[in-house]
Amino acid sequence: MKLNERKVDESVLAVLWLTLHEECRVWKSIDWEAMDRLYEAGFISNPASRAKSVLLTEEGLAEAEKAARKLFS
Repeated sequence: MKLNERKVDESVLAVLWLTLHEECRVWKSIDWEAMDRLYEAGFISNPASRAKSVLLTEEGLAEAEKAARKLFS
């Protein structure tokens, strides 16, 4: 699948905006509340761990691909 990089970059900026604080500073990680919601929906492994990554569940992998195709193709 060829991704539209402009759409990807726009989406990354939008996600960064969700972590905005001190007027212009953003965190490099994904918003914790969003990660918790994805965990509760069964799409990822528990994000409350010392690991720097999470695992996509089988359902989460399918939904992630569907979202990427919808948003970035």
